[in-house]
Amino acid sequence: MTGEPIARLRTLRSVALRTPEASRAAEFYQHVWGLSQIDGDDGTTWLRGSGQEHHILEVRQAEQNALGKIAFAVATPREVDEAAARLAARNIALVAEPGPLDQAGGGYGLRFADPEGRLVELSTQVEAVAPRDPSGIEAVPRKLAHVVLNTVDIDAACAFYTTVLGMRVSDWSEHQMVFLRCNSDHHVIAFNQASWTSLNHVAYEMPSVDHFMRGIGRLRHHGITPKWGPGRHGPGNNTFSYFTDPAGLVCEYTSEVEQVEEDAWLCRVWRRVPELSDLWGTAGPPSADVRSHMAGVPDTGRWWEK
Repeated sequence: MTGEPIARLRTLRSVALRTPEASRAAEFYQHVWGLSQIDGDDGTTWLRGSGQEHHILEVRQAEQNALGKIAFAVATPREVDEAAARLAARNIALVAEPGPLDQAGGGYGLRFADPEGRLVELSTQVEAVAPRDPSGIEAVPRKLAHVVLNTVDIDAACAFYTTVLGMRVSDWSEHQMVFLRCNSDHHVIAFNQASWTSLNHVAYEMPSVDHFMRGIGRLRHHGITPKWGPGRHGPGNNTFSYFTDPAGLVCEYTSEVEQVEEDAWLCRVWRRVPELSDLWGTAGPPSADVRSHMAGVPDTGRWWEK
């Protein structure tokens, strides 16, 4: 039992952010970034995109900027129960036992921590919402595209997410970044070797390049210019434009994420050079400012124990 992944992950469902600027950040994601509030209580806001996922972002009041949770979808409650048994066989303790989730959107799931203290949720039967015409004229993120995480040990992080969670390595950027997938999207998680554990950035997928550019235009209308971008990355072939929210956390618009044909894909090791970081050559190298924001502040995780 210990040799197989604990579950088959279907999608990256949502991410939770913890910040002292929760109110201002939630306002930004709703009124500037393009998401819609679907639920909220004292100090916490849940926001949706244009797809059928109940929420793709949770913003919660906390003492410092940190990652709150990463949530992945599985197919059935039975898979959640089987995942709990497989975690126990690997001596990985549960933070929350399988059962109904007490959160916006409900669902059935479990939670556990990865080796660097990040909270991981597996869930199913979360309430769906009607899509908001994701291909319409509105420049609204369709879904969560990926989360990039800073790690102190990229090999250990990669090993955990591939062997325990069953993710596959799509590409490496030298030995500095590794891109992991759980479905046909080139990556839903990436790890960046760093001096401390923290959140690097969260990316939101636009339905097309046109939506991507109009989203950038909307932010410019609000007086907010990209920290880096627009451009197109080599690994993943996706467009990118990076911004910071009022809490200083990095958020990205992206589109046209490369689709992986599982039986034909060959993992590459990309060189870390400007012409491969940005295939368009429009963005230039990332500035010291955006690198500082992507480094974040040290995050020891395990906030639920405090």
